[in-house]
Amino acid sequence: MSLIAHNLGIAFDGTWIFRNVSLTVESGNRVALVGPSGSGKSLLLKSLAMLQSVDEGYVEWQREKISGSRVPGFRGEVMYVPQRSADSDGTVEDFLSTPFSFAAHADKTFDRSVALKQIQQLGRGDKFLAKSQRELSGGERQIAAIVRALILAPSLLLLDEPTSAMDGETAAAAEALIDAWCDGEPSRSTVWVTHDRQQAQRVSERVVEMNQLESTT
Repeated sequence: MSLIAHNLGIAFDGTWIFRNVSLTVESGNRVALVGPSGSGKSLLLKSLAMLQSVDEGYVEWQREKISGSRVPGFRGEVMYVPQRSADSDGTVEDFLSTPFSFAAHADKTFDRSVALKQIQQLGRGDKFLAKSQRELSGGERQIAAIVRALILAPSLLLLDEPTSAMDGETAAAAEALIDAWCDGEPSRSTVWVTHDRQQAQRVSERVVEMNQLESTT
């Protein structure tokens, strides 16, 4: 498994947010991406997930450029976890189970017991599944987003500040849960965007500065 970003660039209104950015994530890698606000970390993560178009460069997965008909299969293997999930109707259980109806996950089945076990590890119980998604706090939204990503069993998780709204105890539990998920299959990989450099050291084996990814060539 390998994800390679080749010389990515994104510009808004004629100004480059970043340019000539390249990154390689191999099987089993745990990478933390750090840098100042506005440096483009979240945009880079979205572009790696094929959720943000780029003005230059391309993304390669398993030695193939990702575009067109390859995107759905790619999204079944590479999962983006936003800092804040979009508002949606229904319960947390609806939120967790809905992606299993998508083409990218047609070969997977929602297992409520697995979801509940992970939710319990994050300090919530069975009643959490019945809560309205719109009534969740920021930290609870992050719990639901992390659990949904994990139960979909991707090969690579792209995590955008996934614990920023959690209290310290829940954040520590989330770090442990993701760490255990990686340990469960040695080929699983993560790219974790964080402003907390201590967290970056805890959750990764390689800390990368956003500005170090930009080539001058």
